[in-house]
Amino acid sequence: MSVAERPLKIAIIAGEHSGDILGADLITALQAIHPDAVFYGIGGPRMQALGFNALFDMEELAVMGIVEVLGRLRRLLQVKREIIAALLADKPDVFIGIDAPDFNLPVELQLKQAGIKTVHYVSPSVWAWRHKRIFKIAAATNMVLSLLPFEKVFYDKYKVPCTFVGHTMADTMPLDVDKVAAKIELGLDRDKIALAIMPGSRTNEIKLLAADFLLAARQLQQQFPELQLICNMVTAAKAAQFNEIKQQIAPELDIKLFIGQARQVLLAADATFITSGTATLEAMLAKCLMVVSYRANWLTYQIGRRLVKLAHFSLPNLLAGRGMVTELLQHQVTPNALVAAMTPLLTSERDELLQQYRVIHHSIKCDASAKAAQAILQVVNNDVVPTP
Repeated sequence: MSVAERPLKIAIIAGEHSGDILGADLITALQAIHPDAVFYGIGGPRMQALGFNALFDMEELAVMGIVEVLGRLRRLLQVKREIIAALLADKPDVFIGIDAPDFNLPVELQLKQAGIKTVHYVSPSVWAWRHKRIFKIAAATNMVLSLLPFEKVFYDKYKVPCTFVGHTMADTMPLDVDKVAAKIELGLDRDKIALAIMPGSRTNEIKLLAADFLLAARQLQQQFPELQLICNMVTAAKAAQFNEIKQQIAPELDIKLFIGQARQVLLAADATFITSGTATLEAMLAKCLMVVSYRANWLTYQIGRRLVKLAHFSLPNLLAGRGMVTELLQHQVTPNALVAAMTPLLTSERDELLQQYRVIHHSIKCDASAKAAQAILQVVNNDVVPTP
């Protein structure tokens, strides 16, 4: 039976919470075009709520860190063997690997070699380091779906099929943010400037950045007595870690601490001290001015600085193609440097930057899930030139 005569069979592997969100949105977009399509593979509760048949629990793949991966390596390899065998036997019309490149790309390679079409959704950071991975990606995929426009430029350079679909986060956040309403929602003073302290979601990030962020906030509150301080932590455990540092560094600071409300905090904040990562993109989309910092353990930093060859490391600057926001790296992260970079954002340099944020937001607001669905169906229908 041809594809046109039967429901599409679409296999997907999503290995973590963010992949489950992307996968659910993608399934919804594909179901709007093919309501009878069958979805199966590895996915989380959001995908399963839409009828996705999970052959393995998504938590099987949700492992981070070298030591943690080594401890689970035997099971990960077993899952990989079994899911590949199942897909080779069933032969879906297309396989979609959502992020998790270390797991998904080897799966995609075997499937593609067996004649199954493959799509990788969310480009690995091949444009930042280990550029030669592009050839492994080309061998494993018929199409890469990129969230950011500069990623497609890199793929085009190597003539690897890539479609820029935009970022789902840009689709879900408003171009114009009502800061007053957001402050009221969090119980903040609507008339006072709010500064968010966002040292990250990982234990080591909080350990390495929270103290300097707190010391800088204390200096700024002395300059701007009306400044209200807010913070978000991803879990109660991380909040306890942050509070312990605060008690040692600046116990007198009045900080309103939230748990699991990062987006609401950024929407309410006028500015933020923030660690590098996807959170900086969310801050930009929330129209929250920022000073971006990154600090790693000494050995990690020494290795990273030799591997990564980028003029900028924060997503807003990578999207802008220039130093739009201040970036402080490693030894540059000091309370005085943080205060010097933040002070203009609380006074004079606001409107122009916010307009730049809005322009970039508009450029990546593309109805990403619908665009991704169309690109995937083009692969299914042979409308894409296959990768050599």
